[in-house]
Amino acid sequence: MNDVTDVAIVGAGGGGAVLALALAQKSISTIVLDQASGPPSGLRGEILQPNGQQVLDQLGVLRSLPADAMRSVRTFHFCRAGGARLCSIDYGILPPPYNRAIVTLPNVAHHAIVDALHKQATVSLRYDTSFVGLRTERDRVVGLTVQGPQGTDTITAKLVVGADGALSKVREALKIPAELHLYPDGYLIAILESEEPVTEAFYYVGHKEILGLFPATGNMVYLFYMIPSGSYEAIKGRGTRSLHARWTAIAPQFRTLFERLSDWKQTAYMPTGRVRAATWVADGAVLIGDAAHAMNPHASQGRMQAMVDAMTLAELLPSCLADGDCSASRLRPYETARRPQVTMLQRLADQQVFYWNTGNPLIAYLRDRVFRTLDRNARLRHQVLTTTAGLRTTEPFSIMDRVIATGFLPDLVNMIPRTS
Repeated sequence: MNDVTDVAIVGAGGGGAVLALALAQKSISTIVLDQASGPPSGLRGEILQPNGQQVLDQLGVLRSLPADAMRSVRTFHFCRAGGARLCSIDYGILPPPYNRAIVTLPNVAHHAIVDALHKQATVSLRYDTSFVGLRTERDRVVGLTVQGPQGTDTITAKLVVGADGALSKVREALKIPAELHLYPDGYLIAILESEEPVTEAFYYVGHKEILGLFPATGNMVYLFYMIPSGSYEAIKGRGTRSLHARWTAIAPQFRTLFERLSDWKQTAYMPTGRVRAATWVADGAVLIGDAAHAMNPHASQGRMQAMVDAMTLAELLPSCLADGDCSASRLRPYETARRPQVTMLQRLADQQVFYWNTGNPLIAYLRDRVFRTLDRNARLRHQVLTTTAGLRTTEPFSIMDRVIATGFLPDLVNMIPRTS
């Protein structure tokens, strides 16, 4: 069987599903393929930053998120392991209505996007379908071959989109060089039920330790605990009480919450990696999300950036398709627009991991000084928050700002009184 479509998207994850919905709302025919049997159902952390909220709002999905499956969080406290507060960040300083982070139960936002996709006449969403290879004519991609429940099929498409993750088979088929870096640490994720509602988020940093707590709906709380890659099974082997003790030493005020971990089914492991693809575009094909630029979750922007990729590309494609030109040169403005922010966030995430997860006492001392400076300095605090929120495309700190952040120089700009 040979299907014909305007756009074929490989991967129905955060970027692929958003792109399909954005294109459907422009009446562009799209086939979305995913090798999974259906939308994701496993445990994963779900934090929607303001830029992600903007995307879902533009697509009409944000308002459809069930109120009983999400919580708005405005205040994030950064603490030293042991409990001492270093800095607090208030999303309320951002312009409404996106002056908050939204924490949802696992996969809630994705299921809302998929539900919206099913209502679109121009989209065909196909699970249990794997990418086999690209079809080309005169070095231009003109479609792909897939393996589905009924066997091998071909799809003719004006554009093929690789939204298939950090180990992208589409990127490999395009022979696009990519630097893949696997971090030495990953995250143990847990979701626990507290005795009382937790309404603010907490982030603890210590001697090669990072523990985050993020409130979800009701009394549910997500925990993110950085562990060495490959150590998940060994940690489980030591038992839940060992983990209770370690977490309690880091955040003693949450001891009773940690004791709610009684079954390893309440947990999952998330590996971390970074991808830097040499280019994101080819004649008749394009990469989005992790296929182009996976980043450490420390940036709190991986999924959000895939969504922004999708919206940027969706704005460009109607004119490309109308002109019958999906060449690399015509698609290049998408990459040109998106790469600077992505590169900045990848670099920032790596810097944060280095400083926050350090075992060096001197670096830890400087890290804590920076947090305390941010707590006093509204200007620098705003620059950090707008970066985390996805509202900033340039580095949050200049060289001088970095010196000021360590507390060794006064911030003369921050000391100037503001006039109305």
